[in-house]
Amino acid sequence: MEIVAKSQSVGIAPRKIRLIVDAIRKMSLEQALNTLSTVNKRGTRVIYKTLKSALANAKNLKRQNQENLFIKSIEVSGGSFLKRAKPSTRGRQHPYKKRTSHIKIVLEEKNGTKS
Repeated sequence: MEIVAKSQSVGIAPRKIRLIVDAIRKMSLEQALNTLSTVNKRGTRVIYKTLKSALANAKNLKRQNQENLFIKSIEVSGGSFLKRAKPSTRGRQHPYKKRTSHIKIVLEEKNGTKS
């Protein structure tokens, strides 16, 4: 049974969030929370909150324990972006995009046969 939690339009670029997500992929829930508490990056707070939201969904909606859950998948995709420009010399401008991210975390319960 899958439990899903999403965070949308997070104000951090997907490329930066994927660095953190790759470190916790396929971990148990407890290991992932411990790892996120030690990593010193700006995106860890958002991933931590989304993971805690997935855990709350599992407790409230599916009545499952934290010990039986693991991270099945984490998807980070690009969201909308803001077009901005930096002023330059001679009245010119250099455009850039302020990117946002969508994060989707899927938890699943461990089976008794798997170890």
